[in-house]
Amino acid sequence: MINLLSKVKSCGLMGIDGYIIEVETDISNGIPAFDIVGLADIAVKESKERVRSALKNSGFDFPVKRITVNLAPANLKKEGSAYDLPIALGILTATGQISNDSLERYLFIGELSLDGEVKPVNGILPMAICAMYAGIENLVLPVQNADEAAVVKGLNVLPVKNISEIVMHLNGEKEIARYLVDIEAIFNNNIQHELDFSDVKGQENVKRALEVAASGAHNCIMIGSPGCGKTMVAKRIPTILPAMTFEEALEVTKIYSIAGLLPPNTSLITNRPFRSPHHTISDIGLIGGGKYPKPGEISLSHYGVLFLDEVPEFSKDALEVLRQPLEDGVVTISRVNASLTYPAKTTLVLAANPCKCGNFLDPSKDCSCTPKQVQQYLGKLSGPLLDRIDIHIEVASVKYKELESSKEEEKSSSIRERVNKTRKIQLERYKGLKIYSNSQLQPSMMNKFCKLDQQSKDLLKNAFEKLGLSARAYNRILKVSRTIADMEESESIKVSHLAEAIQYRSLDRKFWNGQ
Repeated sequence: MINLLSKVKSCGLMGIDGYIIEVETDISNGIPAFDIVGLADIAVKESKERVRSALKNSGFDFPVKRITVNLAPANLKKEGSAYDLPIALGILTATGQISNDSLERYLFIGELSLDGEVKPVNGILPMAICAMYAGIENLVLPVQNADEAAVVKGLNVLPVKNISEIVMHLNGEKEIARYLVDIEAIFNNNIQHELDFSDVKGQENVKRALEVAASGAHNCIMIGSPGCGKTMVAKRIPTILPAMTFEEALEVTKIYSIAGLLPPNTSLITNRPFRSPHHTISDIGLIGGGKYPKPGEISLSHYGVLFLDEVPEFSKDALEVLRQPLEDGVVTISRVNASLTYPAKTTLVLAANPCKCGNFLDPSKDCSCTPKQVQQYLGKLSGPLLDRIDIHIEVASVKYKELESSKEEEKSSSIRERVNKTRKIQLERYKGLKIYSNSQLQPSMMNKFCKLDQQSKDLLKNAFEKLGLSARAYNRILKVSRTIADMEESESIKVSHLAEAIQYRSLDRKFWNGQ
């Protein structure tokens, strides 16, 4: 009785991280069968037919014996078609068609077509990082995934077109050349933004408020009539955010790789993401999930901007699920077999009309809504959600003379320079505290970092009494005033900083919510 055993390494995904999978293949005499065990999903089990055809059509012998493939560890769910290649190589090794004593130094990933071609798969970057940390020297993968994997240092990336190339390489007949990319060139030559704040005529107060938001990583909401430019300025917010670090770019690229949204021939996503889902999106679409959990919009906008236009039109359930991810910076999706965590550190930008007809704030148009209807429209935004919004911006309609003006508006690059300067001040101040911007300040830290003199305290007290501000506005005002002080390189919060921050709390006034 013949009993042949082989072990080949591959990789699976758990959230945005990879983990090593050992593909064990046992071939023995008995009734011909081909079984895959180890908690495999339908796509993995279907690989039996793909592997069988790929090997036969590539000129290899497929054993008419009892074949058992185990994907270890057996208690973790295996999904997708990335295990086709390691399963096929396991069979070839077990039958002696591959003779290589150093297979433990290789990790194999790839889907097989029926003619033996190796096809691309999602999630290559986290798998490559996993292989590097596991001390594996060589990563064999599809040609189309080579750019993505090659950004990982200390790993030999070996791209292949078909299974025959791999067999010849492992048997020492024809070596596969290592694939290299210039990581610094890719990272430094990031694509220039097509949009720019210089395109926006007028709206100086809005630009100022968004600069404050970008400087402190504050979530914000814009309220204004239809056509006043809310969407236009929101799309330009990423152009004034600080450039991503290499570590941030890696993390964002991992998310897009897993979701299958990485553009072709892209090694790294070096520009901050901007996501703007339609208001019909479900709660799963926003935070992630599904039968086979995938990242949602809040994770796809990690280290970037999540823009919700016409926010009162979103379903209440969808908006409410954002509350905890915004607070924690991560999304945790629990399933029977595992609990997955996706990062979700995003800047949330909301836009809304002031009322159903949209004319409440436009002095040139008549509003057909009653005061109660105005309150009800924006009342769709719950208090706990608004509690996570630091800055409220009233956007007025642009006047004709501003549109026809030949005045050159400030470019995004100039604003970004100031934002970078302000962020550096915050990074230095909060070194060692595991927070990186003023928006992350906890109430326990307020007394230390947001001290007010008596004049400022009096101003804040008057604002609460006269404007009817809510209690939740207190910490928000202090955080924003701290950012404004940093923008002016002031160690202390002055009255002028506090006064400007108070202006950004319009939704807390009695005027809006009837408190």
